[in-house]
Formats: sequence, C-alpha cells, structure tokens
Amino acid sequence: MRRSASLQRLLIYGLSGPIIALNVWLLSVLFRYFQHPITVLSIATILAFLLNYPVKFFERAQITRTQAVIVVLLATLTLLGILGVTLVPLIIDQTIQLLNKIPDWLTASQANLEQYEMLAKQRRLPIDLRVVSSQINANIQNVVQQLASGAVGFAGTLLSGLLDVVLVIVLAFYMLLYGDRVWYGLINLLPSNIGDPLTTSLRLNFQNFFLSQLLLGLFMVLTLTPIFLVMKVPFALLFAILIGISELIPFIGASLGIGLVTILVLLQNWWLAVQVAIAAILMQQLKDNLLAPRLLGNFIGLNPIWIFVAILMGFEIAGLLGTLVAVPIAGTIKGTFDAIKSGKPSDFVSTVTIAHDPPPD
Repeated sequence: MRRSASLQRLLIYGLSGPIIALNVWLLSVLFRYFQHPITVLSIATILAFLLNYPVKFFERAQITRTQAVIVVLLATLTLLGILGVTLVPLIIDQTIQLLNKIPDWLTASQANLEQYEMLAKQRRLPIDLRVVSSQINANIQNVVQQLASGAVGFAGTLLSGLLDVVLVIVLAFYMLLYGDRVWYGLINLLPSNIGDPLTTSLRLNFQNFFLSQLLLGLFMVLTLTPIFLVMKVPFALLFAILIGISELIPFIGASLGIGLVTILVLLQNWWLAVQVAIAAILMQQLKDNLLAPRLLGNFIGLNPIWIFVAILMGFEIAGLLGTLVAVPIAGTIKGTFDAIKSGKPSDFVSTVTIAHDPPPD
C-alpha cells in the first residue's frame, strides 16, 4: 500500500515538470499568434484597474457608476491630451538628438580609452582596453541602428498606434461599466471555494501592484529630473523618464534603467556618469526603503527567487508585456492557492483592502 502511494506521488512529481514546460510552450505559441489582441486587451485591463480607484472615489459622492466612469474618462483624456501636447514632443525631440549624439560620444569614449591605455603602458600595467572598447562600441552601435530603423518606420505606424490607443480607451471604458458582469459570469463556472479567492486575489495583486509601480516610477521621474538638471546632465528629462518607465518592471527594472543611463552618460563624461549613478541609486534606495514598503506592503508574498523565475518566464512567453504582468499573475496564483488551502478565502488578504462590488442585476 505504501509502495503504491509512493509510486503514485513519484509519477505526479515526475510528470508535473514536462506538463508545466508544455503549457509554457503552448502559452508562448498562443501569444505570438494572438499577440496584438492580447496586448490591447491586457493594456485596457490594466488601465481599467487603475481608473477603478478614482471611479470609486466619485461613486462616494452619490453619483451613479456610469456618471463616475464618464467623469474619470474625460479627466484621463484631458490629462493625456495635455501630456501629448507638452511632454511627448519634448521627449521625441530629445530622443532624436540623443540618437544623433551617440556616434560622437562613441568617438570621444574611444579616444579616452586610448589615453587610459597609453597611461597604463607608461606604468607598465598589462591592460588592453581595445577589445573591451570595440565590443562595447559594436553593441551600442547595433542598438542605435535598431532604434534608428524603428524611428524611420515610426511615421508609418503612428496611425496604427493612435487607433490602438483609441481601442484601449474604449475597451477600458466598457470594462469599467460591464467588467464585473462579464467576470462574474465566467467565475460562476468555477466552484465558490475557488472563484471567490481568485476574484479577491486578482483585484488585490493587479490593482494595487500596478498602481504602486506607477507611483514609484512617477516618484523617480519627479525627483531625478530636477537633480539631473542641476547636475547639467544632457537629456535630463529623457533619462529621468527612462528610469521611471523601467520602474514598471518589478524589482530589477530600476537597476536596469539606472545602468543604461549611466552607460550613456559614461560615453561623454565618466565623472558625470559617477554622479548620475550615485544620485539615482540614492533615490532608488529612498524609494525602496521608505515608499515601496508603504505602497506595496507584502500582499504579493512571493519569495524573491520565485519573483525572478516569474519575470523570466513572463519575458519568454510574452516579451515586455509578460515581464510587466508576471509578478501580479504569480501573486494571484499563490494567493488563491493559499486561500483554498486555509479554507478561509479572506485570510490571505493583507492589510490592503479592496472594495468589492456585488454583481449587477
């Protein structure tokens, strides 16, 4: 009897690995086949999660949900319009200038490396920087060429991008109005001991996670922009926004953004690059130690190792989009299983509480 149970357990564990690998491969194939609609739908869902907070706020003012959604949507469109007229042209202009400057920076960095190598030879130090510099220059030039080729086709894809933006806004509008009805229609197909914790865990992880990451990224942009301007960093606004956007990638994004900005500044001025790295790391530590614990808390509850595994798997399946949603999806799965295991669907929710509307009639 014991041998039979052990053999059954061994078969379950042995087959789980290939089954998981097969499911990951199938998900990656499905995403590549339906990449565009999945991307649009995912962005609209994230936007609906974020806008649900102000919608709840206006609902407390004794107005209907439809009126609250319309008010929030109009305010969002107004804000996007203001940013599109003021900030976006400035970012595009700085990006074009940066692409034009990088070849000159590469030439200057090559000359600096040659000087360092001559000093090393004078002091009889066995240092050869030519191979390292050539590899760095080749990699950077390859990235610049890819960005330049993408910029050439930017005008051709602008109309398609605008249509996607309109589609995302329309989908988010209908999700805010009828998303609960659709979700409860699907979730009612599952047993209540699974559907209820899944609903709560999904709201908890996605809604709070993306709102927190957005606020943390905004903090990095607002604090680094004046610092970079005082330090006279070239393309200060663009570099600060690049670090802020990279913050959307959880746990490793800010470090990647700071590293990329430091390398770009290093091509022009090594001492300025050191100052940029120090300032950005100080702001990152301030964010991680003071703001992030208050915003994120521990509602995801994942081990850091599993977080990195989830990010890598998400990138392999769906690229950048998979990287952004990997951690909240993993947190949703863990929270659901913890609630099912405990038998008390509300026990896994941390101190962060989410308003939960009943399904409409």
